[in-house]
Amino acid sequence: MAGLIKREDIDEVRQRTDIKEVVDGYVTLKGAGLGSFKGLCPFHDERSPSFTVRPQVGRYHCFGCGEDGDAISFVQKMDHSSFHEAAEKLAARIGYELRYEDGGTGPSREEVGKRQRLLDAHKIADEFFRAQLLTPGAAEGRNFLDGRGFDRAAAEHFGVGYAPQGWDALLKHLRGRGFTDAELKLTGMFSEGNRGIYDRFRGRLIWPIRDIAGDTIGFGARKLFEEDQGPKYLNTPETTLYKKSQVLYGIDIAKRNIAKERQLVVVEGYTDVMACHLAGVTTAVATCGTAFGTEHIKVARRLLSDDGSGGEVIFTFDGDAAGQKAALRAFEEDQRFTAQTYVAVEPSGADPCDLRQLKGDAAVRELISTRKPLFEFAIRATLRRHNLDTVEGRVAALREAAPVVAQIRDSATRPGYTRNLAGWLGMPIEEVSGYVGAAAKRAASGGGAAGAPGPATTTAAAPASSGPVFQRPDPRDPVAAMERQALEVVLQEPGVLGGGAWERFEASRFTTPAYAAVHTAVRAAGLAHSEDPVAWVEQVRQEVPEPLRPLVSELAVTPLPASTAEAMQRYCRDILARLFELQITRIKADKMGQLQRLDAGANPEEFQRLNRELMQLEMERRALRSDG
Repeated sequence: MAGLIKREDIDEVRQRTDIKEVVDGYVTLKGAGLGSFKGLCPFHDERSPSFTVRPQVGRYHCFGCGEDGDAISFVQKMDHSSFHEAAEKLAARIGYELRYEDGGTGPSREEVGKRQRLLDAHKIADEFFRAQLLTPGAAEGRNFLDGRGFDRAAAEHFGVGYAPQGWDALLKHLRGRGFTDAELKLTGMFSEGNRGIYDRFRGRLIWPIRDIAGDTIGFGARKLFEEDQGPKYLNTPETTLYKKSQVLYGIDIAKRNIAKERQLVVVEGYTDVMACHLAGVTTAVATCGTAFGTEHIKVARRLLSDDGSGGEVIFTFDGDAAGQKAALRAFEEDQRFTAQTYVAVEPSGADPCDLRQLKGDAAVRELISTRKPLFEFAIRATLRRHNLDTVEGRVAALREAAPVVAQIRDSATRPGYTRNLAGWLGMPIEEVSGYVGAAAKRAASGGGAAGAPGPATTTAAAPASSGPVFQRPDPRDPVAAMERQALEVVLQEPGVLGGGAWERFEASRFTTPAYAAVHTAVRAAGLAHSEDPVAWVEQVRQEVPEPLRPLVSELAVTPLPASTAEAMQRYCRDILARLFELQITRIKADKMGQLQRLDAGANPEEFQRLNRELMQLEMERRALRSDG
């Protein structure tokens, strides 16, 4: 059982991880000054790059949308994973074994190594299958794709491949890449007989099934030849990588648009996902040989940020009886969502792939846009099972439909569907309300509504924060600009605080409230962590009020105007000198005021002391300028 990761291990992962290498896997970065890199932000649409990464301090910040964080939070956001999952992924990447609090455990180095070998085998197999689709033996597979409206570019985009006929084409290929039979048995890509293992997929069109991070973890294979005695579709069996109850085909390419549009479209097959995406419905995914269930919902909720603030899940099903049954199963799971759930069924019974072939891309988009609430679909499907022309039929339909309405979680929505049910049945609203109310009471007591409602999702509103509110500093204010530049230098190049500079910085007075709070946090963090830039910035972030943490990240990644290490040192020294000179000017002004208010004849010693201090301050100011 996994426990909390030890804090020092989290710090170690942050310190050892090259954030640029991590971000490079998702964003094209280009140099933007010494030690800084820029690219188009992966969290919002933009034409000019404003997403900045500074590896030295281990942080990123987007100056367009304000997203910021370290390598762990970046992986969390990009892969829509938990903090634990992101930390463990990065730890595995650098070969670091995490330790856990309270006796908990995580994956051991041996387990991580085995998992990586399995992922490597799948990656190589994926490349092998895709290469095979271009060979003469794959003509039947290319014909299949062409017949369903998918050209070569579409096949490449979705990674479609071909498993050659024969028994050991993939086996030989992977053995040649150094994999043992013991390792290959664990992949699910091979079957075992009296003579050993052999290819599981033979003479079939292949779709790679990838996890949310984009790693291939299994395959789906479609029969092409009549002599193939296997099922129409054959998937990878359950393995340590592939759990069909947790997998959604297409999630790797759909995740960003799902999160952006707050919409998830669930279709039934690989070709339906392809058809939807090519038609412009880029939020489509499919389950892999199983119903849409609890584990899939967890993935969906994470992507939709399903916190009660919106989002929608749209199920598409064939118009036949099996499709209606699948829709009703989805309705039973609806109570686990706070997103709105809908169903889209083409009246002709065509699935998205067929619909695209018959009527074009616009028809697929139209199907999704004309979705109906899943509540309505479920209720009407229940009514269709009864003869509503007879009193007995209407009463039987009411008895069956009332528990369906009673399951509707939203207390504001339920009365509306109660009225609709009364209208569809042609029965008095009072009578229908009585049945629905009784069904709700039975469900609440564990007694008789069909499909028990899921756990309550209503939560009390969190109290408003009572912490300090900071205004965004005015960049036109020269003092604020000076204070900002000084904080940028101190966060990014703390080494310049040696030789008495720390004491001067610590004694400096910042007048801009936000920058004053960061200055206080720097002083609280102390110089103990400054030798490790990643730990230094993180320590300062922990010391500021939470609303200012993005500002610290912003200051830590803002490119400094220097192209060489020598120029960087000059710039940093100059900025600190200007800050210290500003402080001297303020102190001199205070002492000059004291001197002007003083009666020199009545207090000559105080008068002389202030004059000496003013002279000393002027000498310090001239020395700073001379050093600069």
